[in-house]
Parts: sequence; C-alpha cells; structure tokens
Amino acid sequence: MSTAPRARTALVVGGGIAGPIAAMALRRAGLDAEVYEAHDSRSDGVGAGMSIAPNGVAALDAIGAGDVVRSVGTPVRSIVVHSGNGRRLAEFATGGEPSRFVWRAELYASLYEEAARRGVRVHHGKRLTGARESADSVTAHFADGSHASADLLIGADGIRSTVRTLIDPTAPGPTYAGLVGIGARVRDTGLPSSGGSMHMTYGRHVFFGYQVFDDSSGVWFVNVPSAEPVPAGRAAELGAERWLSDLGALVAGDRTPARELLARTEPADLAFTGPVEAMLTVPHWSRGRMVLIGDAAHAASPSSGQGASLAAESAVQLARCLRDLPYGQAFAAYEELRRPRVERIIAETARINNDKAAGPVARVLRDLLMPPLMKLLNPAKRAAWQYSHRINWDEPAAWPAR
Repeated sequence: MSTAPRARTALVVGGGIAGPIAAMALRRAGLDAEVYEAHDSRSDGVGAGMSIAPNGVAALDAIGAGDVVRSVGTPVRSIVVHSGNGRRLAEFATGGEPSRFVWRAELYASLYEEAARRGVRVHHGKRLTGARESADSVTAHFADGSHASADLLIGADGIRSTVRTLIDPTAPGPTYAGLVGIGARVRDTGLPSSGGSMHMTYGRHVFFGYQVFDDSSGVWFVNVPSAEPVPAGRAAELGAERWLSDLGALVAGDRTPARELLARTEPADLAFTGPVEAMLTVPHWSRGRMVLIGDAAHAASPSSGQGASLAAESAVQLARCLRDLPYGQAFAAYEELRRPRVERIIAETARINNDKAAGPVARVLRDLLMPPLMKLLNPAKRAAWQYSHRINWDEPAAWPAR
C-alpha cells in the first residue's frame, strides 16, 4: 500500500442533506471537515416529504447517526400499488428495517443538530464561484470575496452542482423525466391509518401516492405528466387553490381517496417540488483534489425513493476510503464502489418514470400487463438488493481493481 500522506482536512460545499452527513462521516474518519453553504441562513421549514430507505438508515448507522432518522421518521413497511380503477396490482415490503417517511425540514434540522454536537462548523452565505489547486491544498473562492483552503474540496451541492462544472466544464446537466411533482401534508385526513403502508396509484391522468399515519394526519404526492418542465416558482405563481382545484379534476375518475385528501389540504401546506429530474450519468466524479457526492454525482429521481439514501451511502463510503488511502486512490476506490450501484438504480427508476408519464394507449397497455408482470417479476425480490446494501465501516478500504 502507498505511503503517501492521507488527507486531513476537507471543505464540504453544500449544506443540504448530504453536506452535514459527509462532514460527520469525514470527522469520524479522522478528517477535519467544515461545511460551506450558499444560502445566508439555515433553511428550516423548507421542503416536502421524502423517504429514507433501509440502506440509507444503515449507512448512517455505520457512523453512529441512524437514530437521527429514526427519531423523526415514520415507518413505511410496505408499498401497495394500484391501477386507477382501484385494482390492487402488487404489494412489496423492504424487509427487516422499514423505510422511513420524513419531512425534509425535520430531517434537515436533526442532521444539523447532530453535526453541531459532533463539532461540525457550518458557514452560511458562502456561494462557491471557483477553486484553485496548489501542490498541497485546494482553495475555494466565494461570492462574498472570502476564501477557504483545505486538503480536499467535496461537492455536495446538488443536481446543479457548481463543483461538478469545476471538475468538468462539459459535464451534462439533469434530464427531465416528463413529470412535475407536487405534494402536501394533511393535518387531518379523516381516514383510518394505512397501517404503515404507502399507497401508490397509476391513475388515468396522474400518479398519486399517499400514506395516513396513526394520528390520522397524512401525506400525499402527485406526479403530473407535462411535456415541458414547470419550475417550482412558476407553479407557485398559479396559486395553491388553483392547483388543488385542477388536481381534483385530474383524479376525479380514479378510485382512490385522492379527492378527499385534496379537499382536506390547506393551501398553505401545498409544496411544489418542481420538475422530476435525474442525472443519468456523470462522466467524471473527481479531478485533482475535488470530488462529488450525492446528487452532484448521481441524482436519482424522487421516484426511486433512494436519493437521500444513496447520498448517505456515498458520503460514508468516501469517508471510509479517505480514512485508509491517499486521496487519489481513495477517489478511485470510492467511485469503483459506488458508480455501478447508483447508475443501476437511476436506470431502473427511469423506467418507472416512463410508466408514470404514459399516454392514453400506453396507459391501457400498462394497466393490462402490469398485474401479470408484477407476479412474474416479483418486484419485492428484485428490489431487495437495493435495500439490503450495507457498508462495513470497520473493513479497511482497498485499492481499486482498475
């Protein structure tokens, strides 16, 4: 094994979900890591709901942070899939530890509190504009005129990553999946608990999902096919009341509780999550002293239910590699460990999005063929490889095979 010195300090650019996780993992690996976030203050109260899969919880367990998710998450023990006419197409569970539904704002706050408890410093108002490398460090330059230096710069700055363009100015941007996402919290659904099941319906006009919790509160989300992407800002301009009315008309022909849930939704609780996008492949994850994690490297669309979980896995795996290898070999080992897995999940999710955005003829064929295909393909068994993934933190990281 190489005797080259290990990296000891890191700048983590991006203070969303991946950034604090990366900083905690790096500190556990022996690196002094600080987070630099573009926004001027914490984004408390921002965001809709999201799912943390069992593999994501396990990745956090590897650095002693899994209870951060368990403390704010509601178990999702199975997913039940329906057609628009109410026909039950399939049900599959994650097995073992359940997935966790979390409100992004609550997860964000809990991660920040845990990171602070572990000594992680977060600097706000630091919008990255460039980076310069020297023989022994990399210096990040920010829009406010300040700069910071460390051994490494880690891009956790999302699907429109600035760090990605610094690594590769020709890197592709996100791909639009033909869907727009909207969701909401419902304070009182008037419905009984769904017993830990998330219900998803391939409706006539939209894809609709919901879960009712034990206290009769709940969550719903909808994917609306749209030929052109509708940014969250433009969607908000139409007004929540207009959206609730329009969505009510779109779900009217489906045999689901969608209309009742929409009717009980307070307009102020509506969240426009914007166009459903993904990064199908990013050719270069690292260059020199810079490397990408999370959506900056491998953005899976929300349909995967894996975005945050894959980000947590990559943050932990990168930290483990940097603990044991010089940064050049660590970056190569990290990418070899992660790329095949994340790109397989992204590719499989693209097929799910195609089903959600199906046209009239394709919808008929989908509803006709999906029940026998579900029985034949056994989606629970096919998805087990995603949920069962575990990172052995104590095992030394090895040099990449290639």
